[in-house]
Amino acid sequence: MSEQIVHTRTLRQRDMVLFTVSAILLLDTLTAAASVGAPSVFWWLLLGLVFFVPFALICAEMGCAYPEQGGIYAWIRDAYGGRWGARATWCYWVNTAVWMPAIFILFAGVFKQMFFPELSLGWQIAIGIALTWLAVVVNVVTLEVGKWIPNLGAILKVLIFIAIIVGAIIHVGNHGMANPLTLATLTPDWSNSIHYIPAIIYGMLGFELVSAGSEEMRDPARDVPRSILISGVIILVLYVCGTMAVLAAIPAADINLVEGLIDTLQLFFGGSAAGAIFVTVLGIGALYTFFSNGVTWALGCNRAAAEAAMEGELPRIFAFENKSLGTPIGAAVLMGFVSTVVLLMYGFLALSNEDLFWSLFTFSAVIFLLPYLGMLLTFLKLRRTDPNRHRPYRIPGGMPLARLCAWACFLVLAVSIVLFVYTPAEGVQWPVLIGVIVTLLLGEGVIRSAEKHRGR
Repeated sequence: MSEQIVHTRTLRQRDMVLFTVSAILLLDTLTAAASVGAPSVFWWLLLGLVFFVPFALICAEMGCAYPEQGGIYAWIRDAYGGRWGARATWCYWVNTAVWMPAIFILFAGVFKQMFFPELSLGWQIAIGIALTWLAVVVNVVTLEVGKWIPNLGAILKVLIFIAIIVGAIIHVGNHGMANPLTLATLTPDWSNSIHYIPAIIYGMLGFELVSAGSEEMRDPARDVPRSILISGVIILVLYVCGTMAVLAAIPAADINLVEGLIDTLQLFFGGSAAGAIFVTVLGIGALYTFFSNGVTWALGCNRAAAEAAMEGELPRIFAFENKSLGTPIGAAVLMGFVSTVVLLMYGFLALSNEDLFWSLFTFSAVIFLLPYLGMLLTFLKLRRTDPNRHRPYRIPGGMPLARLCAWACFLVLAVSIVLFVYTPAEGVQWPVLIGVIVTLLLGEGVIRSAEKHRGR
C-alpha cells in the first residue's frame, strides 16, 4: 500500500473492558457448559485456575509490550516470520467467518422461540444472512461509531447474567435445585462431561482480540493490562454463577443448546403477565448480544487480516481499506461472502437449529484454537530473544513462572483440540477433521499465492 492509513485513537480503557467482555462472555457458552451438569462448575473453577488466569496474564504482557496493529498476527510475525503470522491470521479469520453464522443461527433460534414458533429453518437461515451483512456494515464504519455495538452488548450481557443469577436464587428458595450441587455431583464423570470441556475453554479465549486495534487505542501500554484484569474478574465470576443458575432451573439432560437461555428465563420470571414482559425484554437484549458477539470478533479479526495483507502475507483484497476511515472493507466483505455460503451449505444439510449450531461451532472451534498455540510459543520466544523490551506489565516470577503459564495453557488447548476432533465413545468426528484439513490446505494455497504476487 502506497498510502499510510492514519488511525484515529478512539479506544479508552472503558471501551477496552467492554470490548473484551463482549468478546469472551458468551451466552451460548453458558448453556453449552451447563449441559455438562453439576461438574461444569468444577471445570469452570479448575480451568479458570490453570488456563484462564495464566492466559489473561500472557495477553496482558503481550498487549502492552507489543502494541502493534494486527495483534496476534503482528506478534507471531515478529517471532516466526510473516508466513507463520499469516497462517495464524488465516485460521483466526476463517474461524470468525464460520462461527459468525453459528451465533446468528442461535439468534434466529431464540427469535423463533420467542416470537414465531413455526418459523422454518430456511427462514432462520435467511435471518442469519441478513445479520451477517449488517455486521459487515458495522465493520466498515469507524471504531468511534462501531465500538458502541460491543460496548452495549457487554452491558446487556452483564445485566442478563445478573438477572439469571437473581432469578435462580429466588427459584431455589421456592423449588430447590433441578441439579443438586454437592461434593458428589460436582465431581466430574470423565466419560460424560469430557465432550463439553472444550466448549468451556472456547468461552475463555479472546483477551488478545482488542490488541488487533492497538493503533486505535489512546494508551495501550497502560490500558491493556488494566482492562484485561478488570474484564477477566467480571467474566469468570459471571460464568461460574451463571452456570449454577441455569443448573438451578433445568435438568442438565434437558438443556437445549439454542433455546436453553429462554427456557431458563421463562422458568424464573414467566409466571405472570409482568414476568412474561420482563422475559421478552431480556430475550430481546439477549438477541442483541448474539449480534454484538459476531460484530466484536469480526472487528478484531478483520483488522488482523488487513494488516497481514498490507504486508503481502495474505491476498491484497484483504488489505483494501477506506482511505479516510482506515476500516478493513476488503476483509469485512469477504467475511460476509464466506459466512453466507457457510449458512447456505450447512443450513440445508442440518436437521435442526441445534444441529446446525453445534456443527458450525465444533468445526470453527478447532480452527479457532490453532493460532493460540502459536501465540503461546511466540510469548516464550520473545521473552528469550527480546529480553530488554520495555514491558509495562510483566508476569511476575521471572522466566520459570512465564514458562509454567505458557505450557499449562498450551497443554489445555492441545487437549481441547483433540476432544473437538475425537469424542470418547463416538470416535473421530470425520466431518470436523476433514473440514479442518481442507481449510488449512486452502489457507496454505492462499498464502503462497499472496507471496508469489508480492514477489512479482
